[in-house]
Amino acid sequence: MAGLVQLHRSVLESSIGIVGHVTARDLERPTPCTGWTLRRLLAHMVGQNYGYAAAADGAVHDRVVFADRPVSDQPAEDYAASARRVIEAFGAPSLIGGSIYLPEVRGGMTHSAPMAIGFNLLDCVAHGWDVAKSLDIAAEFDDDALQVALKVAEAVPAEAQTIDDRTPFRPSVPTASTSMLDRVIATLGRSPGWTPPT
Repeated sequence: MAGLVQLHRSVLESSIGIVGHVTARDLERPTPCTGWTLRRLLAHMVGQNYGYAAAADGAVHDRVVFADRPVSDQPAEDYAASARRVIEAFGAPSLIGGSIYLPEVRGGMTHSAPMAIGFNLLDCVAHGWDVAKSLDIAAEFDDDALQVALKVAEAVPAEAQTIDDRTPFRPSVPTASTSMLDRVIATLGRSPGWTPPT
């Protein structure tokens, strides 16, 4: 558990670094998330971080806590605050051997703390990559954290992988890349070679 918490922290800190490049002028850029601008993507990322933090605190029974949170003209600061909040929540000693109720999963389900942490870790790897692609900068994450992300991505049930824009998972796409990050991204249904439309 302690090792997973540290890997989660590493991913969140990497995502803070990536989002740190975002300025208010970038918020209308397109992203790999179909139809989503960078503004909407960051609102989703911030909302998810606060939602997972609230779930880890044990007081969540309504998915509204996971709702998107509009970002200000200081998007990097908004995201960093949410990331630090979920880092703090998942680092609580009381979570060791515990469980977390996630109201967003299949209408509400309880998961082991490590599984819930893995979900957020994967989410932040994928969306950190999305932000980096939108800005045309590199996304770099700890190799061990990417191993965890890949295992979580590969465990997504086939029936959850659809082309419906309302669902978070798409059918995986083939990739010849040996990059661990590319494999994670392809497993989630994104093309590692995505570039902004011209």
